[in-house]
Amino acid sequence: MILDFGDGFFLRQATVADHAALAMICLKTGDAGKDATGREDDPDLLGLVYTIPYQVLEPDLAFIVDGPAGACGYLLGAADTNSFNARLVSQWYPDLEARVADPGPDSSRWRGSDWLRHKIHHPDFAVPQALAAYPSHGHIDLLPQARGKGIGRQAMAFLEQRLAASGSTGLCLEVMPQNVHALNFYRTAGFKVLQDVGLPNRCIYVAKQLGFAPGVAG
Repeated sequence: MILDFGDGFFLRQATVADHAALAMICLKTGDAGKDATGREDDPDLLGLVYTIPYQVLEPDLAFIVDGPAGACGYLLGAADTNSFNARLVSQWYPDLEARVADPGPDSSRWRGSDWLRHKIHHPDFAVPQALAAYPSHGHIDLLPQARGKGIGRQAMAFLEQRLAASGSTGLCLEVMPQNVHALNFYRTAGFKVLQDVGLPNRCIYVAKQLGFAPGVAG
């Protein structure tokens, strides 16, 4: 146990044995915080893209939230987004590309998880310049049984402390525009919504400065 949240909930390091749990939680929260099971035809694919590679490539910043009924959330981070993305390209995505077929560019013909299969074959790992002051990124998702208990707030504070101790000057996260609950959570946790023409409009970026960086406004 790394952090005790009370009522039988706690944070612990994620291991290889947690890959199935990471995929399950990602699927159950994969539709802007809601259950994506009915949308996806490959229940493992979301996890293989968005959660499991963190445990493999950045294990020191990969954590599971456990509760009385087992795994019910995760907290994931990458200390340096550019470095992490480079490792995804060289060490992770080749096997993913071999696992699934490219559904082609016509999105009108996509079904089920085809949108994700297309993303796997046509990834975009470029980091916008607007995120330069926030070199680290993270992900957190909790199943319903772990929500409303202050777990998210405590977990994010823990990740911020870990990243700051490693020398990171800032943390950013992506939020789907329709996930109003998550946006409110991050605002309450001290994150600001970034506004910049150089940022993609598919998601909203929230960010927080973790340490003093000369010439960078907080």
